[in-house]
Amino acid sequence: MSTPAPVPPFRTFSPSMRVDALLGDWRAVLPPEATTEEQEAELYRRAWAEYTAGDYGFGVWCWHETDRLTNSLGSVKEVTRLLGPGRYFGFPHRRAVAEQVPLDRVYRPRKGDMSTPRPEAIVLANYQLLCAYLVHAKRGDPKAKAQFQIALLDLEDRRRADPYLKFFETFRELLERPAARTPSPRAPPG
Repeated sequence: MSTPAPVPPFRTFSPSMRVDALLGDWRAVLPPEATTEEQEAELYRRAWAEYTAGDYGFGVWCWHETDRLTNSLGSVKEVTRLLGPGRYFGFPHRRAVAEQVPLDRVYRPRKGDMSTPRPEAIVLANYQLLCAYLVHAKRGDPKAKAQFQIALLDLEDRRRADPYLKFFETFRELLERPAARTPSPRAPPG
């Protein structure tokens, strides 16, 4: 079994529109004769390279892609086989990205909201936003704590409909472990 890749130092947090545009460009140049698995692995490899260069906006995509593949393939072993050794987006990576999420730039659509996110917005899946709120709340951010409590109110209603919420619950359990409370070896945001 390979060792997990270390968490890269934070450099920037690209907005979701930039990440999506680059992923779209990369997807367009993938060889059509490649299998779906090969195409997914190549797309992930490129996003992983951007993330390891310090762009945590690509980390958000890698995070969700890892969870999507885990739901689809059924095991971490299969996901690691597809993505390659050392590229599984594990808890240390998730915590590092959640710590760096600029909550003031997160797009949170309201009920009946028909607008699209601003170009500088960060779009997170619901479970990722819960993880970011939790980490920021644990660090003492009162606004994040309040938003986390509000988001938890309807968690039970969505639990059966959203297969990704299990990843938030696992994240919360891992964050509560004593070993997870040690400070991470990265520079503070700024």
